[in-house]
Amino acid sequence: MAGLFSRYLVLALCLIICLTSISSANAAVRRFKWEVKYEYKSQDCVRKLALTINGKTPGPTIRAVRGDTIVVKLNNSLLTENIGTPWADGTEGVTQCPILAGDTFTYKFVVDRAGTYMYHAHYGMQREAGLYGSLRVALPDGESEPFSYDYDRSIILNDWYHKSAFEQAAGLSSPQFQWYLCNSTTLAKDDVCNATSPECARHVIIFVPGKTYRLRIGSLTALSALSFEIEGHNMTVVEADGHYVDPFVVKNLFIYSGETYSVIVKADQDPSRNYWAVSKIVGRESNTTSGLAVINYYPNPRRDPPTIPPTGPKWNDTDARRNFSLSIKSHPKFIQSPPQTSDRVIVLLNTQNEINGIRRWSVNNVSFNLPHTPYLIALKERLGHFDQTPPPDGYDTAKYDIFKVQDNANATSSNAIYRLKFDTVVDLILQNAQTMNKNKNDSETHPWHLHGHDFWVLGYGKGKFNKSSDPQNYNLVNPIMKNTVPVHPFGWTALRFRANNPGTWAFHCHIESHFYMGMGIVLEEGIEKVGKLPSSIMGCGDSKGYRRP
Repeated sequence: MAGLFSRYLVLALCLIICLTSISSANAAVRRFKWEVKYEYKSQDCVRKLALTINGKTPGPTIRAVRGDTIVVKLNNSLLTENIGTPWADGTEGVTQCPILAGDTFTYKFVVDRAGTYMYHAHYGMQREAGLYGSLRVALPDGESEPFSYDYDRSIILNDWYHKSAFEQAAGLSSPQFQWYLCNSTTLAKDDVCNATSPECARHVIIFVPGKTYRLRIGSLTALSALSFEIEGHNMTVVEADGHYVDPFVVKNLFIYSGETYSVIVKADQDPSRNYWAVSKIVGRESNTTSGLAVINYYPNPRRDPPTIPPTGPKWNDTDARRNFSLSIKSHPKFIQSPPQTSDRVIVLLNTQNEINGIRRWSVNNVSFNLPHTPYLIALKERLGHFDQTPPPDGYDTAKYDIFKVQDNANATSSNAIYRLKFDTVVDLILQNAQTMNKNKNDSETHPWHLHGHDFWVLGYGKGKFNKSSDPQNYNLVNPIMKNTVPVHPFGWTALRFRANNPGTWAFHCHIESHFYMGMGIVLEEGIEKVGKLPSSIMGCGDSKGYRRP
């Protein structure tokens, strides 16, 4: 399950060094035993084969206190399929080999920061198949957050497809490119619909009148950008990806795959009725009905509200979504000032291409492929090989029209990586462009996630990024730090991070199908500083001679 605990295991390397200065007198060791296997599930009353942890999808929620040690013993009970698992991060093919069918792997890591996080699979399209869950980290006793609340609740938003992840992958990889949508008109004859299944009963969140709630909201959608709202209630955004936000009030929370937010909601509406909670697809036109839950004001009966659910914002209101992104600033008491300049700028053009007749997603017209030997092992042990030609730091900005459908005749595939000088400051500029859809102006929203680091979000812009003028408008005063961020249609997003975490790290679009189709890169920094690799991560590619004990 590569990618599992990608936020915390990435930090394990530095925690080994830094924890000597942190008191662990009250820290606990929290142990979990998980079994991953296939089961039939009916999340929207349509039964399909899903991946589960201890029979559940989403998997169990991990609750911990900052400074705790988490130990998860995971057994892969899949008969014919590997699951990826990380050593210190989590991307199969980048940091380690997958867990083989029938094998067991033990995760052990220390949680270093309070906040709202998630874990999920990173092998093939197993996240979409159901392998994910929540990770909540509280502050130790005696410490307080810059906001108050009475109750704490977790919500994971996702999309659910009637076809299995295997069928989805087959459609994406075929010359007759196909993406299977999920709505009532696409049910196949063999789909089983059971509206009486308790699995697809409407989710209910109970509000006690007059109380204040912290809702920890995360998205692990395979494809969709979402707007989340609660009928009649405002939400105050207070946390993003584990960092405190300068609070601001919204009616709609725009959230993208890989992101987490905490919002504060007051139960201050008419207590004699219930209210809708709505999750609506934005960023792409869709005939899929919105996801619905019920806010049940105690002691009302658990029944649907008497109103029609809110219709939500327009799906193509890009300005509203960009303005939401621009509103996210670091809390005044928790600002981590970014370096004022960078040592290297890498501009990453997000394109859609065809390579040998197969539809692919690419970065600077290069579509990413994973090697047989994970990069961390190949670089540290010199066991395997990958393309040594450095990928481009940019594209032909003068000639490339981001608003035009390109033939992208020069598109290639590669497993080359970006080699970064250790402890340098790097800017990553994400540039969005037109897809291969010739029937309309079509530029998708891409949420990009960086393993191994948090980054400063310096700015967003419309159109083509100008390397000379746009950096003058960067927010270098109070930018939020995140690990996942959207690049909006026909626009750009600027990030800055310090390359000070030794290892190899994936940076990729968090849309499941897009990364599967090549939309990502790998960064290497300070590989010489990585300690001896454990044998437990070996066993694939040129590391087959190393076996787990």
